[in-house]
Amino acid sequence: MTSAIRMGVLALLWGSGFLWIKISLNEGLTPGWITFVRCLLGSAVLLALAYGARQRLPRDRATWGRLAVAAFLCNALPFLLFSIGEQTVDSGVAGVLNATTPLWSLLIGLALGAERPLRATRSAGLLLGFAGVLLIFAPWSHGSGLMSWGALALLGASASYAVAFAYMARHLTGRGTAPLALSAAQLLTATGLSTPALAAGGAATVTWAGVAAVAVLGVFATGLTFHLNYRMIAEEGPTAAATVGYLLPVVSVTLGALVLGEPLTVRVVAGMAVVLVGVGLTRARMRPLGVPAGAHAGARAGTSAGAPVDTTADAPVDTPDSPYSTRSTTKTGISRSVFRR
Repeated sequence: MTSAIRMGVLALLWGSGFLWIKISLNEGLTPGWITFVRCLLGSAVLLALAYGARQRLPRDRATWGRLAVAAFLCNALPFLLFSIGEQTVDSGVAGVLNATTPLWSLLIGLALGAERPLRATRSAGLLLGFAGVLLIFAPWSHGSGLMSWGALALLGASASYAVAFAYMARHLTGRGTAPLALSAAQLLTATGLSTPALAAGGAATVTWAGVAAVAVLGVFATGLTFHLNYRMIAEEGPTAAATVGYLLPVVSVTLGALVLGEPLTVRVVAGMAVVLVGVGLTRARMRPLGVPAGAHAGARAGTSAGAPVDTTADAPVDTPDSPYSTRSTTKTGISRSVFRR
């Protein structure tokens, strides 16, 4: 398989996550059930991969305690918020808003004093990024339907990823646990944390199409995506992984239009382009939040869902739904963040 084909397959699987969420919702699953099943199936895939690689889960309570925080911020909460958001917002737009994670990371870094004062290029990128979000939401257009609680939930999910990456960079990376095992443990913990959400919204009445959609979301767009992204970083480097991150919004918008018939308006496409340009400018010589060069001694990667990887890092790491990167040496399939990612 050539590099271009591998990159295309990974971008398609990863970026399709928003489509599978929308189909699952349309076919009767509640946001709580989607979150739980996604975490459950994704953790099963990662546990199998970790077992095959002979990597053991962490055994100390301190690590599991930190994993609980990371699993909530990077998996259980954002997965639930994305499902809630897509109840009222198109899947393509959800994918574009997911690309704002690096912008939130930069703002958090500035607030915590972890980032140096912004220079002109990165300041322009930050302003452009959020200008793109405004263009997509079009608050001046009452008929857009985007200014809703669902839209706020999507932005909250992206911000949660950013907080998670900062936490993971400081408390989970470079502590001796192998990457696959750490990723599997985190998503397994997220499965437990998402269990209470099953009670919200009542019992799910779902069709077989809904079952198939959430199964693909958990196995392929969450669990398998991590594995593929991890291998790409190891074999082709962080630059290739970063390129995939920039393709995700394009994939989500295209699939939403082709499969679900979502409107592909000039405004949304223009907003997507502005967001991606802004994110690209903010990544210029950017040191990820709280992550020292060469951190993540041995691990992280992809799920459910990210952003572009820092090409100055030894090896980026991301989460399955989120292709955003923070400097590290690998990507832990479930946490789009910091073991990189």
